Amino acid sequence: MRLVPAAVLVWATAAAGHQLQPPALAALCLAFVVGSGVLLLRASSTAGARWPGAPARRSFHATMAAALLLAAAAGGHGAADSSRRHEGAVAAAAAANAAVAVEVEIAGAPRQLRAPGRSGLADRWAVPVTLIGMTYDSHRVHAHAKLLVLGGAGWEHAAPGQRIRTTGKLQRAGPGQREAAVLSASSAPLTLAAAGTWQRGPGELRDRFTAAAGHFDGDARGLLPGMVTGDTSSLDAELDAAMKSVGMTHLTAVSGANCSLILGALLLAARTLRFNRAFAAVLCLAGLGLFVLMVGPDSSVLRAAVMGAIGLLALAGGRPGRGLSFLCLAVIALVLAEPGLSTSFGFLLSVLATLGIVVAGRPIMAWFPPAVPRWLAAGVAVPLSAQAFCGPAIVLLQPQFSTYALAANMAAAVLVAPVTLLGTAAVPLVPLAPALAAAPLGIAAAFAAGVAAIARFFAGLPGAVLPWPEGAFGAATMTLFSTCALAAWWLAFHPARTVALTRAAHARTVSLLRRIPRRGDGLGAPAGGARPGLVHRPGRGRLRVCKQSSGRKPQWLLPRPHAPGPPRRTLPPGAT
Repeated sequence: MRLVPAAVLVWATAAAGHQLQPPALAALCLAFVVGSGVLLLRASSTAGARWPGAPARRSFHATMAAALLLAAAAGGHGAADSSRRHEGAVAAAAAANAAVAVEVEIAGAPRQLRAPGRSGLADRWAVPVTLIGMTYDSHRVHAHAKLLVLGGAGWEHAAPGQRIRTTGKLQRAGPGQREAAVLSASSAPLTLAAAGTWQRGPGELRDRFTAAAGHFDGDARGLLPGMVTGDTSSLDAELDAAMKSVGMTHLTAVSGANCSLILGALLLAARTLRFNRAFAAVLCLAGLGLFVLMVGPDSSVLRAAVMGAIGLLALAGGRPGRGLSFLCLAVIALVLAEPGLSTSFGFLLSVLATLGIVVAGRPIMAWFPPAVPRWLAAGVAVPLSAQAFCGPAIVLLQPQFSTYALAANMAAAVLVAPVTLLGTAAVPLVPLAPALAAAPLGIAAAFAAGVAAIARFFAGLPGAVLPWPEGAFGAATMTLFSTCALAAWWLAFHPARTVALTRAAHARTVSLLRRIPRRGDGLGAPAGGARPGLVHRPGRGRLRVCKQSSGRKPQWLLPRPHAPGPPRRTLPPGAT
């Protein structure tokens, strides 16, 4: 828990760097440095103290001082990015919405946008780039800044490492966006220099794997590349909507689950071959590194690799607290290296899902009886804990409740592992030995079709998507619902303790109701010794709550107009 304040402070400071002006951010960093110095002085003043609690207080002061220093470092990194957004030639051109000609280097894989833009183009792509030079207002400006290019046809072929020249209008980035500006490209990209071999390799592998998967029929054609390499360009729109409805969109991206499966398979192979722990660790890290290089070393892939390794360590490790420590260290290192992750919703979901697995994964697995296999318990515990922790954040992005998300993910969990492992094994075989890649590719496609069938089945059930409140109230209610859901699962796995708790709660409720004070103690007390609260009527065998009355009729209940009663007496004819 000592690393939790440091991780929270670093994350919050980096996120504030995207909102604050550079002077305000510099003042915040200075305050952190001063506060760290004060805490270090207090820790050094108690260095020789022997009174009880002195070592713990000294350790707390030193830990918080280190957290403030790390937060100041994150703020300094964020101030550099903030200055590029608010000052300089790039900020001036973006504020003027000026037409520019830029020379950029592609920094990431193109991402297709579903909604058409203002230009009406249906085929639009978002490409992260690094600015090298810019011609603005007849002046050549050399600047280094991160931009996001929104372009049409031709931008889907951009590969990381390429140097491209294009034209367009520069606009300000949105609040919390990591880029310094957004360029709406008005021309096709003109390649100035091709990418290197190691940069071009992952893109070519993905393209060949997508082409090989295109020979299959049905949903496997588009879902298989998405589950293995994260390429969703050929994913069916109806299947994409169905997976969003049941909370399975994380399967169509390179997530921590993919990295956990790769690491788990390598670790199992190392243990089967009886390798020592050091060699097994080196083998797992090398395999994970090759997987990251194969799918493309983007920031999202690196984040997924780190979170997947931590999740696997939390489930398979011996010490439960080690996973939380590594998670905090990973958050600090990733945010310091890339401050833009602090405002990334994908990074938030990755951290929350990993936190759920780290904190609640092993306890939920312990709820199962010993007769249940460990792999089955993990198959239930991992999606349950991840869904419970990610639910409040998902509501902020999409205010709806996926009724069958947990059931769909549990049903698909058995099929995800063969798709990931066999598909990953087939990726390098497709260009090297296509005949050998046919068998694992066909099996992976069959399992991918099963995942698609599960998504379509649960999305077609009545009430698959229900509306949910928006904003902070929706997140708070989803947090309460997730807590109640985890409590219900605990009660279902502990029937004896559930009965004991129910009886204890009933006895406590009766005791509290019996202690309800009289109305007007002393003067004006109810006559006849009547007491409000619970009254046991002899012979009835139940408890009744009496209405507060004057004491003349202490058990006079409210009239029931439709209750059966004695028949009314009618007079004979002619009687008066």
